[in-house]
This record gives sequence, structure tokens and C-alpha cells, in this order.
Amino acid sequence: MSGERTAGAGAGAAADGEADVVIVGGGAAGLSLAHALTAPGAARPLSVTLVETPRRSLRPPARTWCFWQEGPSGFDEALVASWRRLRVRGRDGGVVDGELGAMRYHMLRSDTFEALVTARLTARPRVRLLTATAEAVRDVPGGAEAVCVTADGRRVTVRGRHLYDSRPARTLPPARSTLLQHFRGWFVHTSEPVFDGDVVELMDFRVPQPPHGLAFGYVLPLGPAHALVEYTQFSPTPLAGPAYTAALRHYTDEVLRLGRFTVSAVEQGVIPMTDARFPRRTGARVHRIGAVGGATRPATGYTFSAVQRQCGAVASALRAGDEDGRLPPPHRRRSLAMDAVLLRALDTGRVNGPDFFTALFRDVPTERVLRFLDGRSTWWEDLLIGFSTPVVPMLRTGAELPFLPRRPHPGPPGGGPGGG
Repeated sequence: MSGERTAGAGAGAAADGEADVVIVGGGAAGLSLAHALTAPGAARPLSVTLVETPRRSLRPPARTWCFWQEGPSGFDEALVASWRRLRVRGRDGGVVDGELGAMRYHMLRSDTFEALVTARLTARPRVRLLTATAEAVRDVPGGAEAVCVTADGRRVTVRGRHLYDSRPARTLPPARSTLLQHFRGWFVHTSEPVFDGDVVELMDFRVPQPPHGLAFGYVLPLGPAHALVEYTQFSPTPLAGPAYTAALRHYTDEVLRLGRFTVSAVEQGVIPMTDARFPRRTGARVHRIGAVGGATRPATGYTFSAVQRQCGAVASALRAGDEDGRLPPPHRRRSLAMDAVLLRALDTGRVNGPDFFTALFRDVPTERVLRFLDGRSTWWEDLLIGFSTPVVPMLRTGAELPFLPRRPHPGPPGGGPGGG
């Protein structure tokens, strides 16, 4: 976004004016909420001001988001690719293939998604897109406000009945267990066709494993000779830069045996996987949305689907006249409890990560695993999944969790593309 754009004459939000909703941050969460709030056909139209910083240092680089879903995504024009099969390879090279049935595993690029949604918002009445940096957000009588500074130093204050803040937090909340999902990926073009375009290599454990945590390769084929190839670790700390290059070179040369290839782009990220409790409300009318509000699934790092569910629920409530504006929990308590046990078991080394995930996808239908990871599984499906894991170490871990203190994480919360 550049400058300031107000769509339609009736936007109801002059400079230093008011809207029904103010959204701070123009990433996946902020854009998705603005898109849901202003979708055509509402009996009660809402005005929205979306604030996005012009400072490149505060905006993440283009990155990849992935998610799975049945039917249209609502953003199909921005999809880079979709697949109907997932594959997991064990440490011994054993292959587990899974069919997704009616679901598809989708890949988005953040810059394409942002361009699509921004274009839609620009064409909608009652939407104001403001390029400025929010320096403070706070409650005020009857609502909330963001105090912002534009690129030329002009101060702008925008107010709304509700404010949704998606800016990353400076630190993580205290947690019993925190692992980091950190990775580097290459967009590769090979000299010969080597990729199966129908299958995502979701986890390929034929890579050297770290002493603490787990590591795997991840391949998103974009054509017979084109793919995004990533090296990923779940571990307490990120690697030094050259270590990612060495790991990727080993994976592409020694494991995948790609032959000659060129790298057209690189992406890298760090995603916290934590059982921390993320506050979704920091004031009477100030809410946190997206990863900062706990939308990232603790055991996987996937975020995009939970963001869409949250945004849809908030938009439906506000457009129906509900003035609470509260964000629903992004994940069920039962799912979070199971994730907390898994994170602790991985962190302590009680379960072997590669063997755990290989067995999970081997013993449980892929569709059921994905329903669980998306929070749509039934209690009995969750029970069956639980019995498909190493029961004794998981029970031991679950028994000790209530007695463990929550401690601050020593490093920054990280950020990056992850699984969307």
C-alpha cells in the first residue's frame, strides 16, 4: 500500500476520523479480517480502516503459506499450486503415501495474496487503506484508537468501535515447552524432470537428525523440474546461516539427487511452537489477531486456516450486531492439551520425532490426521489418534504437565512463512 486510499464516497473515515473497525497490520490476519468484514451482501455494512506500516524493516519478506481445505478457498486466484496426495518418508526411506479425498493441500505466496485482497478492498465502499506505522493502540471512551505516523512524519489518529492488532509481539508469553520451527528453502529449477507434481513430500526424515528435536526435508513440486525444497528443524535454537546451506546441499545432492539445478529464490523463517497462552484481548475494545493472538497451531506451525476461521467468526458476529467483538479461541482446548503433551515429549526426548510422525501417518488415515490438525476431528477420532502414539511416554508426560512452571522464552518470538 502506498499513500492513503479511501474506497467509495461513504467510507465514513476521514483523516483522524472514525470507522466501525480499525485493523493494525496488513499481513494475512489483518487483510483477511478486513476482507471478511466488508464482504458484499451484508445486511449491516461496516466501515473499516486498515493500517499498514511503510517501514520495510517492520514488514516480513514474501513467504509461502500452506493449508488444506475442502472446496473453494475464497482466494483461489492467488493459489500457486494444489495437491491431492501427501507423502512422509521415514529415516529408513520407507514411504507412507496419503490420499486427501475431497481435501486439497494448497500453496499461497504472501505477496500474491496481499495483492489480490488489497485490490478487492480498494474496490469496496467503506474501506480505508492507510499507510502509516501504529505507535500506540489503546482503549478510549466508546471504542479504541491507534496513534500512527505516516512516512512523511504526519501524525494520524484513527478510531473505531473495535481495534484488531496483528503486529508481532516483542517476546513470547511464558510457556512450559517451546520449540522453534526454523527452516530455509530454495526455489529450484532442475535440468531434468525429477519431481512428481501430484505429491507433496510433507516430511522426509532422510536427513541427519539434531541431538535435540528433529529435522526433515519438505518438497512442494511446482512442475516436473521446479519445486520449493526446504530443510526444517524443530529444536530449541536456530542454526547459523551456513548450516542451513550445508543441510540443503546435502538434501538436494545426496538424498534427492536432483543433479544440476539453479536456485531462483530463497526463503527462511522461524516459527515458535509453544504451549504458551496468548491473550486475545488487551483492552476492552483492543483485540489481538493472527499469530500474536495464538492462531499458530502449537504442534505444527500452521496458521492460515485458523486465521480464516477466526476472521469469519468475528465478521459474522459484528455484522449481525454483536458488539462484544471477541475473538473465538483459534484452537480447541482438547487439541491444545494434546499439542502440549507432544511438545513436551519431543522437548524431553521421550519420543523420537521422526519415528513418531512416520508412525502417525502410517497408522492413521491422512484425512483423519488433517482433520485433527485443523481442529475438526471428533473426540473419538482424537482418542484413536492418541492410542496411535507411544502411549506410556505420552501418559507420563501428560501427568507431569500440570506441575511444570511456565517460564519466559529467552529469545525473540521469531517469524516467518512456516505452514501458513
